[in-house]
Amino acid sequence: MKNKVTIQEIADFVGLSKFAVSRALSGKSGVSEQTRNKILKAAGQLGYFKEGHYPTADGLELREVDPQRFSGTVLVLFPNTRFQNNDSQYWGPIIEGISTRLHQKDLNTLTLTELSGEDLFSLLNPKAIRGIITVGTISTPILLDIKQMDIPVVMIDHLDPALHCDTVFVDNFYSMKELMTKLISRGFRNFQFVGNINETVSNFERWIGFCAALDEYGIEHEQIPSLVGPGVNDSEETFMQAIREHELPEVFVCANNNAAELVIEKLNSSGFDIPGDVRVTGFDNTHEPLMLLATVIVNKKMLGMRAVDQLLWRLLNRTSHYEKLLISADVVFRELPEAVQAEPAHHPGEIG
Repeated sequence: MKNKVTIQEIADFVGLSKFAVSRALSGKSGVSEQTRNKILKAAGQLGYFKEGHYPTADGLELREVDPQRFSGTVLVLFPNTRFQNNDSQYWGPIIEGISTRLHQKDLNTLTLTELSGEDLFSLLNPKAIRGIITVGTISTPILLDIKQMDIPVVMIDHLDPALHCDTVFVDNFYSMKELMTKLISRGFRNFQFVGNINETVSNFERWIGFCAALDEYGIEHEQIPSLVGPGVNDSEETFMQAIREHELPEVFVCANNNAAELVIEKLNSSGFDIPGDVRVTGFDNTHEPLMLLATVIVNKKMLGMRAVDQLLWRLLNRTSHYEKLLISADVVFRELPEAVQAEPAHHPGEIG
């Protein structure tokens, strides 16, 4: 049976030459960074980087981990970006959770921001690193360099087909679906999602949960393209132009609280009353924008702690199938003034 993906297949898939694909996969010059990333992404999607067969589950060790069996250092790697850093209201508690659990297990922590591959790995002695935990979106070239180190990896809130490993996520799909179901049960029927659905895996999963709830209850929706793509962070004028060209929804369902805060600021400055004219929901409880109808409470510290637990288990089970660990979250609503509550629609048997 043919399993190996060929360079020619990748070239055909992306519409580029076999030469360009070969140069990109080998890390050689001759292709732009944008083209290389496109090729690496396609190669991962086609399974080029996928590893071989796994044994059956027979004989695998129990999930209980004896901390006395481990010593050494765990590398914690996160991007050097404006929002994904140790001071972030979202990422900071995750890193705190990692450090807390590693300390409990008497393991050392080495925390680094993402550098170029050459600079990063010239700093490291792979033999001294027991495992790696990545936090947030790490570039594909860096992940390919990590792959060559043959060290167990757990990713938090990110996945990339270039590096198959364990991952830890909030249960984005179910949490968003639960939020939408509760909105529908309160009589709302007109929604607009806000957030770049291609920016992160979590945003995309929340988008899928949003759409799944509407499909389940037979609610048609037509989304404004600029509000679910990169244009969501454009100027207030661009945002309001998109709103004026479409019907104002009952609820703006935002991918996270940062997006919710931006939406509220833009609507307020344009004279809209919240929640009188429109409602806004958030996700991840990094902060509480004024007049937020609902949000999803994420235990961010738990994400970091469970990533450490998964890494320790992986050290005992190097050949087991990789796992995606989902951490549940809580949907929380604020009470609206009675005058602005939506009129419940009757759908017998659909929602209690």
